[in-house]
Amino acid sequence: MTSNPENNAAIVLRGVSKHYGAVRAVDNVDLQIGHGELFGLIGHNGAGKSTLFKMMLGLIPMSAGEIHVAGASLRTAAFRDARRHIGYLPENLALYDNLSGLETLRFFARLKGASTGNCTDDCQALLARVGLQGAGAKPVRAYSKGMRQRLGFAQTLLGAPRVLFLDEPTNGLDPAAIHDFYVVLQHLREQGVTVLITSHILAELQQRVDRLAIMADGRIVGLGSVASLREQANLPVTLVLRVEAGSRPVFWQQLASLRVQGVEIEDGPAEHDLVLRCRHAAKMPVLATLQSLGGRMLDLQIHEATLEDLFFGLKEAA
Repeated sequence: MTSNPENNAAIVLRGVSKHYGAVRAVDNVDLQIGHGELFGLIGHNGAGKSTLFKMMLGLIPMSAGEIHVAGASLRTAAFRDARRHIGYLPENLALYDNLSGLETLRFFARLKGASTGNCTDDCQALLARVGLQGAGAKPVRAYSKGMRQRLGFAQTLLGAPRVLFLDEPTNGLDPAAIHDFYVVLQHLREQGVTVLITSHILAELQQRVDRLAIMADGRIVGLGSVASLREQANLPVTLVLRVEAGSRPVFWQQLASLRVQGVEIEDGPAEHDLVLRCRHAAKMPVLATLQSLGGRMLDLQIHEATLEDLFFGLKEAA
C-alpha cells in the first residue's frame, strides 16, 4: 500500500507549477518540510516565493502538481478543516486602525474559527507572548510599525497552529524584538510546530533555520542546510593571516608548495597580512601547513561563504 505523503511531513509539494500564459512563475517544484522544522525560503523579487506561498495556502490554484499541508491535500475538502491548524502572516497585513489590539485578535479568532470561549485571557496571553503586554487596549492607529508587526505575528498563533507561514515577519522590528521573535519560534519548533519563513535579511536566517530553499526563475536551485549548500556551491573559503614582520616570504613559500589545487595567495591590505582563498576541500591541508608555521603567525581569521554568497553563487550557476 502506498503511504500518504502527509503522514511523513508537515508540507509536501510534488511537481508544483504555476503558469501565467507563457510565464512560468513556479516551475515543477518538489519540496518536503518535516514536522517541527524551521525552514527558510529565499529568492530575488520575482523568483516565485510569494506565488509558492499563496499556492501552499490555497489562495491561488496550481497549474499542475500536488500539495499537502497540515495533513490534507489542497485538492480535497479536508483542507478546509486543516486551515484551522495553519497560521499565516503576509508581508503586508491589513489591520483596522479603530480596533484595539485585543479586539483585533478577537476578530481574527472569529475569522479563523478558533475558540472564543476564553478569548480575552488567551488573547492577552498572546499579546504578552509577542511583547505587547499592556498594549491590548490601545487602538491599532496608535501602534508603531514594529507593534503592528508583532500584532500580526500574534494573530498567526491563534488556535495553536501546527504549521506557520511567515512572509518577511521581522519587517519593522528592532534587533531586540527580532531576537525575541526567534525565541518564540524556537519554542514553537520544540513543540513540533513547522515554520516556513521568508526574509530578505539573509544574515538573519543563516544561523537560525534548519534548512532552506533558494529559488530563482520559479525553480529551486539550492536546498539543504547552510553547511550542505556550502558544499554544493563549492565557493572558496577565505583565510586572513597576520604574520610576524619579515615572515611573509616564508608563508608564501610553504603555501605555494602545497599540492592542492585552487589555493590562491595574495598580500593583504596591512603590511603583515596574507589573504588565502581555497576550496572547502583544501581548507584542512592549508590549516595543517599554517599550524607548522604557528610560531610566526599572530592571528588567523576564517571566513566561510555567507548565505548571501551562497544565494548569488547558486543563482548564477542555475
